Amino acid sequence: MSGHNKWTTIKHKKEKTDAQRGKVFTKIGREIAIAVREGGGSDPASNGKLRDVIAKAKANNMPGDTIARSIKKAAGEAGGASYKEVTYEGYAPGGVAVIAEIVTDNVNRSAAEIRHIFDKCGGALGTGGSVSYLFERAGVIEIANPNRLDEDELMTIALDAGAEDAEFGEDGAMVYTDPNEFTLVRDKLEAMGCAFLSAERRMIPSNTVALEEGELAAKVMKLIDMLEDNDDVQSVYHNAILPGEGDGA
Repeated sequence: MSGHNKWTTIKHKKEKTDAQRGKVFTKIGREIAIAVREGGGSDPASNGKLRDVIAKAKANNMPGDTIARSIKKAAGEAGGASYKEVTYEGYAPGGVAVIAEIVTDNVNRSAAEIRHIFDKCGGALGTGGSVSYLFERAGVIEIANPNRLDEDELMTIALDAGAEDAEFGEDGAMVYTDPNEFTLVRDKLEAMGCAFLSAERRMIPSNTVALEEGELAAKVMKLIDMLEDNDDVQSVYHNAILPGEGDGA
C-alpha cells in the first residue's frame, strides 16, 4: 500500500480530538444514528457498520453508557433528525488536497459553511472527484503496545489476521487493511487481546506535499483546523506534511 498517513500526523490528530472530547462524542453519536438506520438495526452482532462505529467510539474513550444511550436513541428516532453523509473535496493553499466527510441534517447549510472555510483560508472547494483520486481508502488500526511486543511478532499477528501492512512507532503500530476486510481484521486483533488507540477507515494520500514553516503552512493548518472544528465535519483528510512532522520514515 502506498502513501501511508504519517505516524506523527495521526498522533497530532488524536491529541486534538482528546482536547475536544464533547464535540467528538456528539459527532460519533451522529455516526451511530446513521449506522443504526442504514446498517441493519441496533444489534451490533448483526450490524457491522454499527460495530465499526462502536469500536471508534471506544477508541475515543466514549463511555459505554453513553454509547448505549446513543444506540437506544437512534433506534427510537423514527421521526428524529435525518442525517446525511456528504463528502466535499478541494484544495488548500499550496496545492494541498483536502477531503472533508460530513454528517448533516441540513446539506445547504453545511455546503455554505464548508465553502466559506475554503474561501476564507485561500483554498478552493472543488467538485466530487477533484482530489479523491489522490487518495485510497483503507482500514487503519492503531495498536497500543504497552509491553513493547516484538515488531516481528506483532507483524505476524497482524498479517495472520488479514492485514495488508503495518508500520511501527515508539509505543505501538499502525496496521493497514483493505477497507472491505477492516471489520474482520479489527475483530480478530481484538480477540487476540490487542488494545486499540484508534480503529477506522481512512483516506490515505498516495503522494504528499511537504510544507516549510511559514505563512503558507499557517494557512493550510488554519483551513484544516476550521474544518475539524465545524460541528458537521466528521473527518478531514489531507496530503500535507506539516512543519515538525518530518517525512514519517
